[in-house]
Amino acid sequence: MDFFLEQTNILLVVVAVTAVVALALPSFLKGGAKSVNVQQAVQLANHKQAVFVDIRNHDAFKAGSIPQARNIPIADLANKLNSLAKDKPIIVFCEHGRDSVRVGADLRKKGYAEAVTLDGGLRNWLKEGMPISKKS
Repeated sequence: MDFFLEQTNILLVVVAVTAVVALALPSFLKGGAKSVNVQQAVQLANHKQAVFVDIRNHDAFKAGSIPQARNIPIADLANKLNSLAKDKPIIVFCEHGRDSVRVGADLRKKGYAEAVTLDGGLRNWLKEGMPISKKS
């Protein structure tokens, strides 16, 4: 008990608890959305025929997106939900990966058990040197 009472040790305990909370917070904030990195996404696409869903607006999609990705902007998602198969993995992404976290969690709640988000979104895809294609 003396360990916790010394001022220096109290500071160490506070720092340790803060570090644990900081590491756990991103997972907690995802609210049920599972995420995959770029390599895991490629594996899902190659081995389980996962569908990439770009939730950015049409103009951003046309400027460049992951090859074979479908564009379903967030605003249209509720109306086009039935066009997504529930028996295949769905990899949701946006520009930075922020909006897709919420969408991925919503999809999982609506029965798309294999819906995941792409960590870091399209920016991370490009950072990893992966190809994009311009859409017409």
